[in-house]
Amino acid sequence: MNSDVFQMVITLLGGLALFIYGMNLMSDGLQKAAGEKMQKVLALLTKNPILGVLAGTVCTAVLQSSSATTVMVLGFVSAGLMKLPQAISIILGANIGTTITAQLIAFQIGDYAWLFVAIGFILYFFIKKEIITNIGQTTFAFGMLFVGINIMGEAMKPLASSPFFIDLMMQVQDIPILGVLLGTGMTVLVQSSSATIAVLQNLASTAAADGVSSIIGLTGALPILFGDNIGTTITALLASIGGTINAKRTAAAHIIFNITGTFIFIWFIPLYADFIQFISPKGAEVDVIARQIANAHMCFNLFNTLLWLPFIGILVKIVTKIVPGKDTDRLPSEPVYLDYNVLERPFAAIHLAMKELSRLAGFASQMLVAAKKAFLGNSINEVKNVLELEKSVNELQKKIVSYMASISSTDTVTEKQAAQLSGLMHVAADIEHVGDYCENIAVFAEEKTKNKYEFSDAACAEIYECFDHAARMLRDSIEALETGDYRVAKGVKEQEEQLNHIEVLLRKQHMKRISEKKCSPEFTVIYTDVIHNIERIGDCCDNIANAVLDNVNFKASDSSN
Repeated sequence: MNSDVFQMVITLLGGLALFIYGMNLMSDGLQKAAGEKMQKVLALLTKNPILGVLAGTVCTAVLQSSSATTVMVLGFVSAGLMKLPQAISIILGANIGTTITAQLIAFQIGDYAWLFVAIGFILYFFIKKEIITNIGQTTFAFGMLFVGINIMGEAMKPLASSPFFIDLMMQVQDIPILGVLLGTGMTVLVQSSSATIAVLQNLASTAAADGVSSIIGLTGALPILFGDNIGTTITALLASIGGTINAKRTAAAHIIFNITGTFIFIWFIPLYADFIQFISPKGAEVDVIARQIANAHMCFNLFNTLLWLPFIGILVKIVTKIVPGKDTDRLPSEPVYLDYNVLERPFAAIHLAMKELSRLAGFASQMLVAAKKAFLGNSINEVKNVLELEKSVNELQKKIVSYMASISSTDTVTEKQAAQLSGLMHVAADIEHVGDYCENIAVFAEEKTKNKYEFSDAACAEIYECFDHAARMLRDSIEALETGDYRVAKGVKEQEEQLNHIEVLLRKQHMKRISEKKCSPEFTVIYTDVIHNIERIGDCCDNIANAVLDNVNFKASDSSN
């Protein structure tokens, strides 16, 4: 390799690196600026397929990456928050959304690249308001993206006089499958379809010897473009490894979608090229081909989406045949919703964490019911149930907190999201403490049952009332957490004050029964410890209510900055 070739390769790789860096940085900035709104977009995911396509398009346009949207969807599918037909419709939309990048590149904003860099730098470094900082980061990254494109364009100019390259492009035009393989390989290598399209647009915009024609031409660019769409499915395939059966089926649907489109279009390349030239701006080929490639990319994905949208049900059956089987049941201590592949998308990762936290709260509620049955029903089986659940709650709480800590450590998390995560970690600790107090009660129940302690009817009625009061508090505190209802949270705090008074009153009444010989003194320790642990459960519920009043809840992320 001579020095000129080496310099060209190094410059090309450097420009590509700047482009990918700018793309990722812009994605992070857009996510920080608009991530709060993405929760509302996610609400569309539960609707019909058309809304799913729309949601996939919007998410990808914001994230600037179809792979990011696909990975996020796979996480939701694995968590059971999204059905397979919904996931497929979003994947279809993601393929449309990813074409936005190529359209932006085709506008030839490269002449103003350094202006965007300068403006973004000023906004990012000199204005400390978070929303302005995020906009500054996005603007800076947008400019950096085009700086990379300009560098790649300069690096590719010598290719116009390279006999080897010209011969290769002639072979691609004559044997389109070579272009498909080339585009697939490039995208697999750089893990970014947008980067591959950017390289293709720059390559095609390089003038041939006549100074007017493209060195590759539209018919040569189209097979590479088709291959690019196939290559981008590899990310989804890799992300599905270790996921659920439906996650693997979603990845398979993504592959089928792009392969079938390529198979159809590859037979009509000349006709498709004529159509794209017809709908695109006119002029010298070298001046308009970037726009033609962008339009070809968009039309390809639009056609594919319209082709498959009415047949999503059939596609579901196909991937079910390709990827047979059923998901194995998880242990209670194993997370259902947590997916580390989506950590870089905090709005999605937090959504999954909250679903897992709600599941943890469900286990705590089960423990309280079981503890009541164990103590008042003298049930050793319920004692065992509480103790088993307590182990699961402890393990699951640790995993939830670890996951939320991982979200907080990402560069894409906003200050508001970080504060929300901190509050949710404290809530997780309080829910786990509920389990601890239920465990204590179960131990007392075991002692009571084995020693055949017989409490008076009055004492049993009092403890029954305490359990019911705590159960209402736990139910209401979780409802407040999930809905963000301040009224319900305030009601929990009122109930906590009542429970404090009840504990004091019951201690007095118990001592009165002892003095009247209606209750045995040897039961005092167990009686008082049980009502005290129930009161401590009330304290945990009160803590959760306080968190809700501090705007820590599952709905807080829906609100705007």
